[in-house]
Amino acid sequence: MKFTETVLKGAFLIDIEPIEDERGFFARSWCKQELEARGLNSKVAQCSISFNREQGTLRGLHYQAKPYEEVKLVWCSVGAICDVIVDLRPDSPSYKKWVANNLTAENRRILYVPEGLAHGFQTLQDRTEVHYQISECYRAEYSRGIRWDDPAFQIDWPLSKRIISARDKMFPDFAE
Repeated sequence: MKFTETVLKGAFLIDIEPIEDERGFFARSWCKQELEARGLNSKVAQCSISFNREQGTLRGLHYQAKPYEEVKLVWCSVGAICDVIVDLRPDSPSYKKWVANNLTAENRRILYVPEGLAHGFQTLQDRTEVHYQISECYRAEYSRGIRWDDPAFQIDWPLSKRIISARDKMFPDFAE
């Protein structure tokens, strides 16, 4: 596994290192030792799948509040997404900054999202499926979000077509 830190401290893109032969390839997509060697959280409490029927589906931006902040490992197994993370850690040098990465079934990239970052994505293809490994179990009372078009962040989403849930549209403006 090859780790590349993003401009948001502690957030990494992970590229698999396939071992190929006539059958195809085999690669690790998660390794407790490799995560911990970099000081990253390797706990997995929950795995989830997001299936999205149409291109332009926008989910997020979601996070869980303390004391149940989540680490997420995110990858796209079918289709393609523009994945966005936003740094909500007030003491971070990248506070209120965001980064977008395309995760696709073809590039097989994985995004490590540390605690304190909001996460969301927009589908770039119909019938897209996204997988998550999450360090904490979902707790509705700690579930939070920031609106996809919050002026505090000015996120540049790739597609003008947007299918957004009523809940995601209703998040309030970001308050410091």
